[in-house]
Amino acid sequence: MRIAVTGADGFIGRELCGVLRSSGHEVKTLGRSNQCGTSSLADRMGWRGVLSGVDAVIHLAGRAHVMKETVHHPLDEFRKINVDGTLCVAQAAVDAGIRRFVFVSSIGVLGSDSGSAAFSEETAPAPAEPYAVSKHEAELALRRLEARTGLEVVIVRPPLVYGAHVKGNFYRLLRLVAMGIPLPLGSVANHRSFVGVTNLSELLLLCASRQIGAQRLYVVSDGHDLSTPELLGMLASRMKRPKRIFQFSTTILRHSAALLGWQRELQGLTGNLRVNSALARSALGWTPSKSLEIGIGEMVDWFVRSSK
Repeated sequence: MRIAVTGADGFIGRELCGVLRSSGHEVKTLGRSNQCGTSSLADRMGWRGVLSGVDAVIHLAGRAHVMKETVHHPLDEFRKINVDGTLCVAQAAVDAGIRRFVFVSSIGVLGSDSGSAAFSEETAPAPAEPYAVSKHEAELALRRLEARTGLEVVIVRPPLVYGAHVKGNFYRLLRLVAMGIPLPLGSVANHRSFVGVTNLSELLLLCASRQIGAQRLYVVSDGHDLSTPELLGMLASRMKRPKRIFQFSTTILRHSAALLGWQRELQGLTGNLRVNSALARSALGWTPSKSLEIGIGEMVDWFVRSSK
């Protein structure tokens, strides 16, 4: 197949392109470097002819979580790229006669805390943040386009993705552990799911290339949940650094985070976010090729090398 990947020069995109090529597929890379990345997603005219000769599209590009937001209306900015831009790419796929469009959404569409259960394909959407709201709106818009045109839209909702060249929250955790800063998270007893970038890429390949029926929505995880103290322990052990966490009241932590405006960051460290990926495994025959321990080890080794 000839598969187009938007956001090809990003963290997930680079790994995905490697997985596609190693599986014998031709890849058309669309990223910031060739003017088909985030900055031009919403330029409808700019997409004309870009996808000619392509069999399937895997759409990764978009506006992700912003660590230090500077715009006055974040949701408007997220919508411009994640909703309007996604529709531009999808319509271009329709115009080019492409049958399959794989959209990488977010588990955040289902909420920021799974409680005592696990998120699945049956969980009702409840996005709580602008980024997740925009991803959910993009999903709905794609389903409407699918109904009008017959484009096969496959939606994948991953949790936090880890691996070499990781950015965002995982990179911040790596830095904190490397710096040896004591963290008041010893009392946290949560359960969180993750997915390795290689495992996610292999799933996206299946979504783009397999014959599938009506089931075109999947949540995904490695299937090995960790508490935050367990994760920090794994990172510290691989770095050969001491595990510097101490017991502290989670109630006081939450109150302190509310005062400082750090609720989202604390939720990501103390809340539950479990994902049941049984359907992806049974329907697509997908099995993570790398265990969480191996994937975390590779990520830490890359971080240590890049920090020298």
